[in-house]
Amino acid sequence: MPSILITGSNRGLGLEWTRQYARLDWQVHATCRYPEEAVELHQLKREHPKIELHRLDVTRPDEIAMVSETLQDQPIDILLNNAGVYLEKFKHNTLGHIDYAEWEETFRVNSLGAIRITETFSNHVARSDKGLVVVTTSHMGSIAEIDNPGSYAYRSSKAALNAAMKGISLELKQRNVGVLLLHPGWVKTRMGGPDAHISTIDSVNGMRAIIDTFQMSNSGNFYRFDGSVIPW
Repeated sequence: MPSILITGSNRGLGLEWTRQYARLDWQVHATCRYPEEAVELHQLKREHPKIELHRLDVTRPDEIAMVSETLQDQPIDILLNNAGVYLEKFKHNTLGHIDYAEWEETFRVNSLGAIRITETFSNHVARSDKGLVVVTTSHMGSIAEIDNPGSYAYRSSKAALNAAMKGISLELKQRNVGVLLLHPGWVKTRMGGPDAHISTIDSVNGMRAIIDTFQMSNSGNFYRFDGSVIPW
C-alpha cells in the first residue's frame, strides 16, 4: 500500500490532500500542531481508517523526531511539505512597518520547517517505491515574478525554500529520490482569503496530476498547479 506524510493537514490544502489520498486508499500520515482540535480531520479518519493522525509542529525538532521514531523503518512514498504561514498578509508591512519577529517566525516555518522535515524523513522516502518529496511553495518566491512591494517575509521565506530544495534535489537524486516544488495557485483557504478564485479541490487535483506523471528528469523543477513552469 502506498503511503504519504502530510504536514499542516488540519485545514485548507492539507486537509484536501489528506482527503484525496485517503479516497485513493493510500496510507495517510496526517500531521498538524493540535490534532485534538482538528475536527474535520477526525471526521475524515472515521470515514477512512487508514488515516493516522500525528502531532507535529514543523518548528519543533522533538515532535519531528517523535513521529520519525513512531514510523521507524516504514517507507513513505510521498513526503508532502504543506505547512506554512503568511503572517503579514493583512498588515501594512512596507519599510518602516516591518515586524522582524514575525519575519523570523515565517522563516522558521516556511523555510527551515520544510527542510527539517525533509532531512528527518529522507531515509523513509528513500526506502519507498515512489520516492518523492513535494514542497508546497509559492510563485511569490520567484524573484522574476516580483511586481509589487511588500510581503517581504513571505516572499523571502519561499525564495529561500526554493533555493534550498533545488540544492537538496541534487543530493537526493543520488538516492533515487525526486523533489517537486509546487505553487498551488490563489486558493480559497484561510491564507488565500475570500477573493481567491481556485478551490482546494481543483488545486490539489492539478498538483496531484503533476505528481502522478513525475519523472526523475523533472526533479527540482518549480511548477504551477496547472503544470506550467515558473521562472526562478
